[in-house]
Parts: sequence; structure tokens; C-alpha cells
Amino acid sequence: MDLILWRHAEAEPHDADKPDAARELTAKGRKQAVKMGEWLDRNLPSECRILASPAVRTVQTAEALGRKFKTHASLATDTTADAILEAAKWPSSREPVLIVGHQPTLGHVASLLIAGTEQDWVMRKGSIVWIAQKAADEADANYIRVVLGADLAGK
Repeated sequence: MDLILWRHAEAEPHDADKPDAARELTAKGRKQAVKMGEWLDRNLPSECRILASPAVRTVQTAEALGRKFKTHASLATDTTADAILEAAKWPSSREPVLIVGHQPTLGHVASLLIAGTEQDWVMRKGSIVWIAQKAADEADANYIRVVLGADLAGK
């Protein structure tokens, strides 16, 4: 199974008068999302399942990919690494899964799958971490296929 973690692109700053989940992408964030969305579209398998947090900024990020996706309540801003892995059906899903979500939880998922413990790994806005499982005939371990920032995703 492949699990691709995509942190939402740059969003508006927090505003006490607006719910956190209503924050939208900035102009820079829209560009980041488009660049990474284009890269992902070229590299993701066609059968990839795509799940996004219901927060506006993650939905806008996922929309930049131009593929069908579903929002999943358990991926909201207050989620946990375990909830993300459950939504992704890790490690048993037959198809790759792309999760569009938030920090610090995506960093927790990446560290849990690679280092074996939840740590405060930082994912930059708009970046991805693509994690895969080794083949059945290899040592039982996960590995990083790709780590890519939005600034490097352009053609």
C-alpha cells in the first residue's frame, strides 16, 4: 500500500472572528496547490483514493488536483494519527490513498510509519510525503518514496 500525505497549501492567518475550519487559501497557497496538484496528477496511479479534511483550505487544496475526492470528518483539524490511518485503511487498502490534511497530525503519521513512534515531524505547507510498504519478499518495513515541497513541484 502507498499512503501519500499532502499538507494543505498556505492559508489565511487565524482570525478570532472566523472559525479555523473556514480559513481559505491565500493567492500563494492557490499557486502551491496547483503546482503540487499537477505533479501529483502526473504521478499518482489512476485508482488512487483521495480523502480530505472538511476544512475549507484542505478542500481547496484537493480541488487543485482535479480528481474526485471525498471529505472525511475524521480528518478534521483535531484528528489523530490513528484516525488518519483508520480512514486510509492502512496497511490493508488495495489501492493507494492520498490524504489531504493538517499539521501537526500529518507529521505524526509520517513519523509513526517511518520511525515507529509519533514525533513532531514538520511538513511544510503544500508539501507531500509519499510512504510505501516494502514488497512481501523484503524486510517488513515502510519507506519514503518521495518527499516534495510545493516550491519544487513545478515542471
